[in-house]
Amino acid sequence: MSFTVQGQHVVVAGGGRSGLAAADLLLSRGARVTLSDVYEPEGAEPLRRRGVVVDIGPHRTDVFAGADLIVLSPGVPADQEAVEAARRAGVPVVGEIELSSRWLQGRMIAITGTKGKSTTTTLTARMLEEAGMDSTAGGNLGQPLSTQVASSHPHTLHVVEVSSFQLETTDRFHPWIAVLLNLSPDHLDRHPTFEAYAAAKARVFANQTPEDWAVVNADDAPSMALARDGRARRFDFALDADVSNGVTVKGGDIVRRDNGKTAALVPLSAVRLPGRHLLGDVLAATAVGCVAGVPAAAMRRAVERFSGLPHALEHVADIAGVAFVNDSKATNIASARRSIESFPTGVVAIMGGKFKGGDFADLRDAVGAHATAIVAIGEAAPLIETALGALVPVRRAASMRDAVSAAFEMARPGGVVVLAPACSSFDMFRDYVDRGEQFRAAVGELEAGKRTTKR
Repeated sequence: MSFTVQGQHVVVAGGGRSGLAAADLLLSRGARVTLSDVYEPEGAEPLRRRGVVVDIGPHRTDVFAGADLIVLSPGVPADQEAVEAARRAGVPVVGEIELSSRWLQGRMIAITGTKGKSTTTTLTARMLEEAGMDSTAGGNLGQPLSTQVASSHPHTLHVVEVSSFQLETTDRFHPWIAVLLNLSPDHLDRHPTFEAYAAAKARVFANQTPEDWAVVNADDAPSMALARDGRARRFDFALDADVSNGVTVKGGDIVRRDNGKTAALVPLSAVRLPGRHLLGDVLAATAVGCVAGVPAAAMRRAVERFSGLPHALEHVADIAGVAFVNDSKATNIASARRSIESFPTGVVAIMGGKFKGGDFADLRDAVGAHATAIVAIGEAAPLIETALGALVPVRRAASMRDAVSAAFEMARPGGVVVLAPACSSFDMFRDYVDRGEQFRAAVGELEAGKRTTKR
């Protein structure tokens, strides 16, 4: 189906990376563009010089309702009044990822889930690259999808990380391979219910046909239920569940099972990522590689060369027998649980931030089995103390520097201090990257000599 914006007035809501990329793409396609944001977007001046109207302040209903098309950045809620006014006026509303996907010539591999998206997206793209395939990675990770349109060709494979915020504004979005890693409560400060959050995730399968593929975590019952009504062919992955058509672990190898036949793909010894949940991400990427036709040798090279992403169980330092691990990307309760469970015992977890919903009591089993103490920060600190204070000592800290110092004091020799926030970062930090970098800096100060022996 052809799609054009030539001569149309398009309002882009949100001036972050996705909004700026969408505005640039729309200009290249002949649209008249207004970029609307509460604050002056960093990097908007070049667009202004090219004719984009930059509208600063609250989104105006008259501007939105008078447009031919609204394009939402992921951070802009789809239910705010200006957007609703546009809908009432009959103006189509789409997200940046929906807009750009309409102009891609290559096929998409869309990866979503509550946790593990960035790791799986990056490793999948590296497997394709090792196989000599023309591939790109982006979306919610790295470069917005809008930046990939100009270089897209029929043979390009676009590996796209997609969040619930991006999926909820899709219409025609149609991945060749759709991956659902897992599903647990998250972003309940934005989605009204878990069911609404799950419905947004389910849109990754909505436009698939029997010619497409769905790669689903067979260990995760909510994911299996969500994918049950999809029309695409299934190719699952699992660490524990019995997989007859997909990828699993047997003995010392990641293997492919296909109608009773088993073939070794990647030895577990090649995996350099810590934690059982990250091994699950490796299985997911390997499953995509199988569907896309990546040879086992290329899979193995990619896995051997991949040591993980910044802020995802990233080892920062060892100080006086205590390891420091940055998992700032653990922005929900399920992710924090996986962080804590990645270490046998002796964990001091730095947790807290802006609460996104869920129940910290869901961490009790993991904390009871693996942790010795918690340092609570941010707005969620009282909730963490109430839910977990009966299990382990909980100390509050007002800054990341204080949190790292307190965690080191509470840690035992041979233990680990892990930043596993279970919350978003926006009460104290710019984003999860800023939070992780401040954790690294605080650890660096400690390592520089403030204290080098445990008492």
